[in-house]
Amino acid sequence: MADKDVEQTDEQGYDPGPWWAGLGTWGAVALIVFGGLAAAWVSFRLPGTPEELASGYYQAARVIAIGLVIAGGTLLSRRRARTAAAEETNEPERA
Repeated sequence: MADKDVEQTDEQGYDPGPWWAGLGTWGAVALIVFGGLAAAWVSFRLPGTPEELASGYYQAARVIAIGLVIAGGTLLSRRRARTAAAEETNEPERA
């Protein structure tokens, strides 16, 4: 098969990323609160609680952990940006 017969494109597959990638700080807070409410829901054994309570707590902990990672990453990036901006303003001009 010749190279002329094969259609080649430079575009790579579209990967939108994980569902939580664009949530930001308030989205992270919402996930943490939602995970806490889910854990409370499981602990009170309200309707819809799985028979295995451990699986319900596991799912709630996963949501809380994702929220904590997003919040930490967002706060860390803000701190780095603030430090970089402060270093930029304090840097003497070179002639």
